[in-house]
Amino acid sequence: MEQIPFTKVVGTGNDFILVDGRKIPSLNPTPARWATVWCDRKTGVGADGLLWILPSRRGNARMRIFNPDGSEASMCGNGLRCVAWYLYMKDHGRTTHVIETGAGLITTEVVKKERTRIYLTPPKEFRLGLKLTVLGKRLDWHAVNTGVPHAVLFSSRIDKLDLGKLGPAVRFHKIFKPAGANVNLVQIQTPHRIAVRTYERGVEGETMACGTGSVACVVIGASLGKLKPPVSVLTAGGERLSVGFRQERKLWEGLYLEGPARILFEGVIRQ
Repeated sequence: MEQIPFTKVVGTGNDFILVDGRKIPSLNPTPARWATVWCDRKTGVGADGLLWILPSRRGNARMRIFNPDGSEASMCGNGLRCVAWYLYMKDHGRTTHVIETGAGLITTEVVKKERTRIYLTPPKEFRLGLKLTVLGKRLDWHAVNTGVPHAVLFSSRIDKLDLGKLGPAVRFHKIFKPAGANVNLVQIQTPHRIAVRTYERGVEGETMACGTGSVACVVIGASLGKLKPPVSVLTAGGERLSVGFRQERKLWEGLYLEGPARILFEGVIRQ
């Protein structure tokens, strides 16, 4: 029976099981299958996803992210921030790393104790003003890819919207096929403050926070002239993320996501 050491980490309410595959090179990994078992909150460790750290020839390390349904995402903002803190704690206190992800090479930085920042690749695949009929209502949605695809809806009362019904309806909408999209509800409080709720594909439910979703909401809001950097993002879990950038010729230079990241505990899974 194999014993697999893991670390439970959390970033702004997003919790993950982190496995450092660099330390167990002889292990024959099947992380997609393990994610479905380990992430179960009743019969497993419980988490929003499985983070798998591997060696990289292009950066200091490589991160793979697997959802609780076994699907693999190309990027996870809060997950990568947790990886940044883990590497700082485990790799001799180095404060900056270049991490290889499915969305490209991303630089990470430890800002202070249990607070990390990641510099994202420029957003792409903007689609503004999508008039979608969902659950009998025709509303203006927007879409962008910030490492993974996101749909965004602005509302003055996001707490009154039923994300449990709205999320799947948009996530599987024909316009986002075949991959689908994460679904974000945004309430603008000031040009520098917003509140966000996110339904995440792969989790197939609302999570306490979504890093790439928060970035998506900010860049869409800025594109529409509604927001100005830096923007403080209130997550569903009650903590805040910070998103900033330099919008020079619409290249979104210096786009970053910053917020808390912690190690909760360590353990061993017998597989």
